[in-house]
Amino acid sequence: MNPRSGKAKSRRLQNAIRDTILEHFSNLKPDDVRCAIMGESGEDIKLSPAAREVFPYSVEAKNQESLSIWAALKQAQENCPDGITPLLVFKRNHTETFVTLKLDDFIKLL
Repeated sequence: MNPRSGKAKSRRLQNAIRDTILEHFSNLKPDDVRCAIMGESGEDIKLSPAAREVFPYSVEAKNQESLSIWAALKQAQENCPDGITPLLVFKRNHTETFVTLKLDDFIKLL
């Protein structure tokens, strides 16, 4: 896969995550949730303070056929601001989208 199509594939997942957040939190405006520019460091989904209040996660998005889960989790944790829960969102072609977070963070949701 060439770099351009790889970036487009990543951008599609980021857009889907953004749209899903906006769909499920109808009080948020499009400016509250935006995708990072390809190559920009840090979180893949940029959240306003209002969005962070209802969606307290730092999203790392991976749309790859072969994923090194440990490297992706490390990147999610490194890009995560203090006090925010890192969330890895991943998929590959022709599959559903999945999320991964620490067990303790998952238990807090229950």
